[in-house]
Amino acid sequence: MRVPRIVVVALAVLLLSAGAACRSSNKTASNASSAAATHTPAATATATARVTVPVLQTQAGLTTVQIAQKLGPSIVRVQTEGATLDIFGRSTPAGGVGTGVIYDAAGHIVTNNHVIMVGNQVADRITVTLSDQRTIRATVVGRDAPTDLAVLKIDGANLAPASFGNSDDLQVGQDVVAIGFALDLKGAPTVTRGVVSAKGRTIDEQQYTINDAIQTDAGINPGNSGGPLVDANGNVVGINTAIIQGANTIGFSISSALVQPTVQALIKDGQINRAYLGVGTVDVTSSIAQNFGLPVDQGIAVTQVAAGSPAEAAGLQGNDVIVSIDGQNVANNGDLLAVLARRKAGDRVSVQYYRGNSRQTATVTLGSRPGP
Repeated sequence: MRVPRIVVVALAVLLLSAGAACRSSNKTASNASSAAATHTPAATATATARVTVPVLQTQAGLTTVQIAQKLGPSIVRVQTEGATLDIFGRSTPAGGVGTGVIYDAAGHIVTNNHVIMVGNQVADRITVTLSDQRTIRATVVGRDAPTDLAVLKIDGANLAPASFGNSDDLQVGQDVVAIGFALDLKGAPTVTRGVVSAKGRTIDEQQYTINDAIQTDAGINPGNSGGPLVDANGNVVGINTAIIQGANTIGFSISSALVQPTVQALIKDGQINRAYLGVGTVDVTSSIAQNFGLPVDQGIAVTQVAAGSPAEAAGLQGNDVIVSIDGQNVANNGDLLAVLARRKAGDRVSVQYYRGNSRQTATVTLGSRPGP
């Protein structure tokens, strides 16, 4: 996250209305309960009870100190400068601070898209400070708003790229460490330790729709955005991006499984050529299905169809509920993004949806997503 702005994942009640674009995130956490057991002594002195106690394997890896030392040279401070307009239309200086991770020896740096933004525009000036206190002007190689990722480039010698791990190998309960310039505190980045609280979360907030996100209780604060979530071997398994306002010890990271291909595509092409459907949607839940009499309790309800979009050309309308694209079930916006990420403009896909209680099929020729 960046100072003074925080991307917030809001817990909201979704209301479905035709023609009104609405994006929301619905985060849930499961509470674990435990039952107390009583022990009754053996009836006679000769009776011996045998209790099998499972052996818990300790997690191998580096200490937090070793992880901080290993990753320290790869973590950079990202400072942005720009201007916004006040209520009188006057230009006012603005900016913020976030975190970045050195991706390769060529000087590419991974951070969040929102870190490099000032208002609705890319910052006029982006400065990167390395661990050895060198300060270097950075340029934007590419950015992808839907996944909240951006790649910067600096020209510098003796850079220390971080090693990236496979987030698919993470297990719930596994130790992780978050590193970043929390609250823009002076000096070295802040290091916090926690566990993987959950996997496969979906962040759906404003223009961001991030599927397969990692939930962690490692401390993530404003300024941490763009910094790494690191496993016990010192490998980056996520890029920290969001917190829930008012919640304690709940933060989210973009999984390395999503970061890696996105960053590589941004370095290669400067943008993500993600296929475009052209609909505004909300996730269907059991309560929404019941309140609005929908025929299914999973899927994405269409709230808006963009003019001139592939969806409009195929005849999709507001209040349609999409349940499948190209034979793959679509239960939420994260599933939709994952499907479109594997497709390109010009691909023809079959979209199955409900209009009222009637299940219908449309063939859609996907387009190119407008804007970055």
